[in-house]
Amino acid sequence: MTQPKHFLSLADIPASELRSILDEAHRRKKARAGLPKGVADIDAPFLGETLALIFEKSSTRTRFSFDMAMRQLGGASITASSNNMQIGRSETIEDTARVLSLFVDGIMLRANSHKTVVELARNSSVPVINGLTDYNHPCQIMADLQTLEEKGGQLSDMTLTWVGDGNNVAVSFINAAAKFGYRLRLSTPSAYAVSGQTISAARNAGAKIDLETDPLKACDGADVVIADTFVSMGDKDAEQRLTDLMPYQVTDALMEKAGPDALFLHCLPAHRGEEVAASVIDGPQSVVFDEAENRLHAQKAIITWCLTG
Repeated sequence: MTQPKHFLSLADIPASELRSILDEAHRRKKARAGLPKGVADIDAPFLGETLALIFEKSSTRTRFSFDMAMRQLGGASITASSNNMQIGRSETIEDTARVLSLFVDGIMLRANSHKTVVELARNSSVPVINGLTDYNHPCQIMADLQTLEEKGGQLSDMTLTWVGDGNNVAVSFINAAAKFGYRLRLSTPSAYAVSGQTISAARNAGAKIDLETDPLKACDGADVVIADTFVSMGDKDAEQRLTDLMPYQVTDALMEKAGPDALFLHCLPAHRGEEVAASVIDGPQSVVFDEAENRLHAQKAIITWCLTG
């Protein structure tokens, strides 16, 4: 039996296939121009197929974009939180994977632990998509890269600067750097840095990664400046994190250092006055709502890749 195509980490998928996913995202978005949001794509490739959407963590963009993605692809989705399932009580991930594989054609899981999504995929006979874990967030980065290309960027010629907490989104930008050829600068406090093992693995795969603790220096001449929330769901040290990370707020001064053509990315939800100044996220260099829209189109391409062949 053919093994399912799981979308768990950008590090695991060949660059050529990630490139094809991005191309498909662009193509499907253009093909929908002028259509009502609720109308299926003309080809409706997954008519009669169903995607399970499981949430251990609450969500806005992931939930609505995956649901609408499957509808536009001609299929259907079933949404459940872990509290509504036996997975939230006593059933093993292994049994959950085997049971869901009997009912649906694919599974998207937004999980607390990366181990959960890996174990789900290991025991599933249908594709599993990582909607977010504590380790990475690959779907978000595909939407981000789609957005940068829409704005006229050639990824291999770009310098992206990450400012703030070295979190799961930062890890996926690191993974993607080896696949798409952009230079990535990471500016984080030492206590919030991405693990050296993750950075070494990406560098060994060809990623161009620079570490610069001074955010002003890190933003100098950057094509893109990226931020994310300082306090995420589940963090129990909010006050300490805000104290430590406030010097890494993306301000007008940082954007000026990057230059007038630099773009600002943020996966949302955002906290104005914490990781980013309101004048930046609501300013002319911000493309955060383009990013949010492209979650839909990028995820349609990811679903297509997973469910095709």
